[in-house]
Amino acid sequence: MSYDLGAVVPLGTTVRDASGALANAGNMQVTVTLPDNTTTTVPSVAPTSTGTYAYDYPTTLAGRHTVRWVATGVNAGAYVDVFDVREAAPALLFSLAAAKAKLDIPATSTGSDEELREFIEATTAAVEFFVGPVARRTVQQVVRGDRDAWVLHTTPVIAVTAITPLQTWQQAIDVSVLDVDTHTGILRRTDGLWFFSGDYRVTYTAGRAIVPPNVSLAAKLILQHLWRTNYGASRGLAGIGGGDDFLATEQVPGFGYAIPNRALQLLQADRDPGGFA
Repeated sequence: MSYDLGAVVPLGTTVRDASGALANAGNMQVTVTLPDNTTTTVPSVAPTSTGTYAYDYPTTLAGRHTVRWVATGVNAGAYVDVFDVREAAPALLFSLAAAKAKLDIPATSTGSDEELREFIEATTAAVEFFVGPVARRTVQQVVRGDRDAWVLHTTPVIAVTAITPLQTWQQAIDVSVLDVDTHTGILRRTDGLWFFSGDYRVTYTAGRAIVPPNVSLAAKLILQHLWRTNYGASRGLAGIGGGDDFLATEQVPGFGYAIPNRALQLLQADRDPGGFA
């Protein structure tokens, strides 16, 4: 399960003695290693009850975190775990409410919300493999100057927001003189000049300002298809789409049976030529 950036993550571990019974350690230390490789250490954590230790960690960075508990003295030992923190604005093709409506999950039922959010993120990545970015995201790309055009590699492009020179002697470029082909990612100047020499970092927004209905529906069909894996032999339940789950019998390259053909057909008109053959 992933946590939202800024959320407090409840961390915990237990200690047992040689007989297997819960018992306190001489001392318990917990260290959290952040995605940037910095660490936060609490040198001494008191037990909340015999042999049970807890620490609430307030998240400050997105990415993978490693947690290491070390018990010293009596009942010494160690335990390592990990947790993930989402970006502040994760790529999501549709809302939790829309997902629950597609799966016929009542809005008041919240027990599967966190798991379902993970399914939405996975579904988004699967759809974007085929059609390119749909959810908006900020992209940075380093390009070489002394030419009349740049090609941005993540398309569609919604807008170029900044161009930053990487060498101190370079001339700045005003984004107001730029024209970008949103579909091909070709970036040109409108003042007739070439881009100055040197390397530049281009910051731009990629994705789609409007999500086409065929893409949105295909994503929901993929979600429905994947969500059935939670139900084992009950995949035919009416509330998750009936019993026709296995009508999609042909594999989609790169995804095995994770992508139903009906969803793939909906994505054909918007597909990225590099996504699949």
